[in-house]
Amino acid sequence: MQPADISPAEVFREYEKRNAYWAEQKTRSGYRAKRQRPTEPLILGGHGVHLSIDRETLLIRDGLTHAGQERTTHRFFKGDPHRPPRIIMLDGSGSLSFDVLTWLSQQGVPLFKVDYQGELISVVAGRAAYDPERVMWQVNTRADPVARLAYANDLIHAKLCASLKTLERIIPQSPAREVAISVAYREMRALEAGAFATVDAVRLAEARAASSYFQAWKSVAIQWRQRWRHLIPEDWRTLGSRRSMRAPFANNRNATHPVNAMLNYAYAVLHSAVQTEAVAGGYDPSRGIMHESRPDASAMVLDMMEPRRPEVDGALIQFMEEHTSERV
Repeated sequence: MQPADISPAEVFREYEKRNAYWAEQKTRSGYRAKRQRPTEPLILGGHGVHLSIDRETLLIRDGLTHAGQERTTHRFFKGDPHRPPRIIMLDGSGSLSFDVLTWLSQQGVPLFKVDYQGELISVVAGRAAYDPERVMWQVNTRADPVARLAYANDLIHAKLCASLKTLERIIPQSPAREVAISVAYREMRALEAGAFATVDAVRLAEARAASSYFQAWKSVAIQWRQRWRHLIPEDWRTLGSRRSMRAPFANNRNATHPVNAMLNYAYAVLHSAVQTEAVAGGYDPSRGIMHESRPDASAMVLDMMEPRRPEVDGALIQFMEEHTSERV
């Protein structure tokens, strides 16, 4: 019973404060989030991964990757809101039972096996291998010329922004560097103005910027140990361009310059990382939007790599500037 000197309005305000307090506590403790299914996949790896069914629950023991590591375990009940949308087995070794496949299929949780390079080995269980909404977005964006052009436009604009950071922060000042910066800004302004009517035109703009971008690399000298200097070809004394010297129209993958070979390796590492991200995110790696889908390439991965290539370039250039090279 409330005291006689407290009005009903004051009582209402007091309860309003209490309700607000408890609502805030629920938000802080993740009360609502606990009832929402996670969007991030469960990633497993290492030696000795084991999946089994224990009293109708999925019991997962993660693998070991180093000495002294404590093994992580996960348990999921049927209909558990905490169960992951996908499980990614990243390389590693281990075992599972047929009962696990049945449980995963019933609960709509696909299991992906990915090798150390990010290549998808197999998909088992589950009703949908990839996120249906994201795959549908890939299909619809690719099929819509306007949406595909906008996607390519944004992708190359982001790549040119990253290229400018590499040019301005890492490449030494030179006339070629100033030309590359000027070309990048020019193509960015054209992209912002919507000057290109097709995806091919956008890719030509990116090619023009890339040509001057790699020309600017020639201002970066490679430091060789003194005893090797007389045995080093002249074109190995600077970073050089991306063109291979094996044939007039040789692919960049056929590197004849040591830095290009290192860059190819770095791009391969980036490709593996991005491909793993694509699979974990529920995208179909083979469905490209800007890049054409091919049997020998993961087109969506190539799309996602574009804005991140200049970051790899910058890291490699800094490495070459900070270390002395030796011919072996």
